[in-house]
Amino acid sequence: MEMSEEFYRAAERRIEWLTAVVGATAAVWAGIRWGWRFALGLALGAVIAWLNFRWLERGVSALLASVAARAGSVEPRVSRWVYAALVGRMALLVAALCVILKSGWLPGVAILAGLFSLIAGVLIEVSYEVVSGFRERDSGSGEASSGNGHRTPRIQ
Repeated sequence: MEMSEEFYRAAERRIEWLTAVVGATAAVWAGIRWGWRFALGLALGAVIAWLNFRWLERGVSALLASVAARAGSVEPRVSRWVYAALVGRMALLVAALCVILKSGWLPGVAILAGLFSLIAGVLIEVSYEVVSGFRERDSGSGEASSGNGHRTPRIQ
């Protein structure tokens, strides 16, 4: 079963907003349960996880586009910002770790819990795809493709 590029882009968009929603929801709940410092730490961890995913996705997409351009005998050009973002993701994680260990101002457990919001977003997306049968959504046709060439009516 081969999926289209749009299928993967839609999944990436859902993972992005699911990460944000899970992080925000968890931060609100943590604020009520354990206080504002824990909520702020959790929100910071969720933001770092969200940025990490975005930068990784954009970097990998740019690198894959350059490989495709090279295969098409076009001279590929990858921006220095792509490389900076790929390295920046790790620098951001190291900086967060330093803040946790040096300052003690935000609970390290809270920031770590926020980092797991990305994993929760991915698990929710995978569960959604399994339940929906990995169907691609066709825009405007009223039908969904199951990837095997058969069309099934989409319930609206």
